[in-house]
Amino acid sequence: MLFSLIELRQDISVRSIASVYRSEIYSAHQLVWDLFSDGPGRRRDFLYRQETTGTRPRFYAVSHRPPINHKGLWAMSSKNYDPKITRGERLAFTLRVNPVRTKKDDKGRQHRHDVVMDAKRQLGSSRKDHLIQDVIQETGGKWLLERCGALGFDVATASLRINGYRQHKFYKGKHVTPVSFSTLDINGILTVTNPEEFVEKCLFGGIGPAKGFGCGLMLVRRS
Repeated sequence: MLFSLIELRQDISVRSIASVYRSEIYSAHQLVWDLFSDGPGRRRDFLYRQETTGTRPRFYAVSHRPPINHKGLWAMSSKNYDPKITRGERLAFTLRVNPVRTKKDDKGRQHRHDVVMDAKRQLGSSRKDHLIQDVIQETGGKWLLERCGALGFDVATASLRINGYRQHKFYKGKHVTPVSFSTLDINGILTVTNPEEFVEKCLFGGIGPAKGFGCGLMLVRRS
């Protein structure tokens, strides 16, 4: 696997940036897919996360193949990514996720539900801003705890800082129905319980849905 840092070249003007990038999630999706796609049939074999410095996007990516600078817009550096992780190791992490839970309707069909929105609705019209932040912290933490065992790690619950909840909506191609989903940023300290599963399923495979839109990539460092 490869780990890549992808940034717009410093000599690219603000006007040129505006012509290729808009500060919304679908624009970033298109830019990153252009770097990794080599044909219309290519399946996603990478994870990425977007950060923004001023008006300039920055992407971190984990991939099977190196990105290709088709348009010459990018300053890119890639290195081999072969983490040496041991059982019991503590790591600080940051993670952006699409926090959903699958539920069946009355007809047995499965639908994805935003866990934060579900919890906010239960507060009703009396909800306050500080209560909403409590809901985000609680539901985001529970969502991660439900998944971490199968991904080879445990989480120090008291270390979790969960914020950055955002709802995204955009129109893709000629579709009249918008694509909509939410994102949540989670930071904390984890302990590795199964190094092989942690690397393959978590660091390489990503966590949760919406990976094609910048979710699921966990960035870690030794704490």
